[in-house]
Amino acid sequence: MAALLSAASACFVEKGFDATTMTEIASRAEASIGSLYQFFPTKEAVAEALMTHHASGLNEAMERLVAQTPDWTTEELAARLIRAFVDYRKQHPAFATLAETAGSLPSLLGRTIRQRMRDYLSQIIAIHAPGIAAGELRPAAMVVQQFMKAAVALDSEQPATLRKAAQNQLQQALSLYLRELASR
Repeated sequence: MAALLSAASACFVEKGFDATTMTEIASRAEASIGSLYQFFPTKEAVAEALMTHHASGLNEAMERLVAQTPDWTTEELAARLIRAFVDYRKQHPAFATLAETAGSLPSLLGRTIRQRMRDYLSQIIAIHAPGIAAGELRPAAMVVQQFMKAAVALDSEQPATLRKAAQNQLQQALSLYLRELASR
């Protein structure tokens, strides 16, 4: 099954979800199409299994951030949040491909992954901004999540010197936002 998921991951990154076929996944895994269908009845089931696996890894990374966050300054927190998301998506390109593909996954799974990320971000914000009202945590987590997504988008910009400068500015903006939340 691991070989099938690895092959699917590579196919989704190379061709996109819509253009990838079950036959290509089986061929790349050097498995029979019957073996693929034995484990995954549809391409959507393959994508869901991949996303579930990647979400688990992302959850582990976020749990580590939650545990480490009390020791960081606001500037360190901003840098680490952005870096964590950019690095994770670089290391798992199929996650990014599938997360960005409309209709590739059951909407419930996508919402669940997004909500879990916001749960972690809410915990992190609560640690750094203990005075923030409970009703403000979720909207703040949503804003921080958008900063992190913007960092991923900026990571592919060229030339590298402009990309780095833009990422630094985004990190400064996130740091200012987090500092403002902490002052409440």
